[in-house]
Amino acid sequence: MSATDGSAGLPQLRTIADYQFGSGAGAALFPPAESLTVKRTSSGRPQQVHADAGRIVSFGTDGRFTLGLEGGRRLDAALAEPAYRVVVDDESEPFVRDEKNVFTKFVLEVGDEIRPGDEVLVVHERGELLAVGTARLDAGAIRDFETGMAVNVREGAPAET
Repeated sequence: MSATDGSAGLPQLRTIADYQFGSGAGAALFPPAESLTVKRTSSGRPQQVHADAGRIVSFGTDGRFTLGLEGGRRLDAALAEPAYRVVVDDESEPFVRDEKNVFTKFVLEVGDEIRPGDEVLVVHERGELLAVGTARLDAGAIRDFETGMAVNVREGAPAET
């Protein structure tokens, strides 16, 4: 299977993940020993990758991944903190879990590498993954701005009971 015809296999998807999120992200998202389901478009292009626990990623036509909650859990376990994380406190937690967007004034910490359009993990200050989404600002602006949307939340994690 070659990447040129759009039918990328898991080795190519691991390489893309390493490029997008840093070294080790590909193996964390798509462990070689795990049986994963790759849903493809009619042309054979990978569209989504699922594990038994849920959707790991969707693969955009721009060649970048958008994270599912399961993908967020896997990256949260694999990436050194605070990489690709936006940290919030108790006040924001219920709203973020309910898939409300994160605003800059509620952000406690942010990974330095974050740029607008990056996929990010929204985590509680105690370390728990609350949601996954897309950064709307870069790390410096998220830190400096008093108003504005920091993260467009796509999928929130249900509260653990």
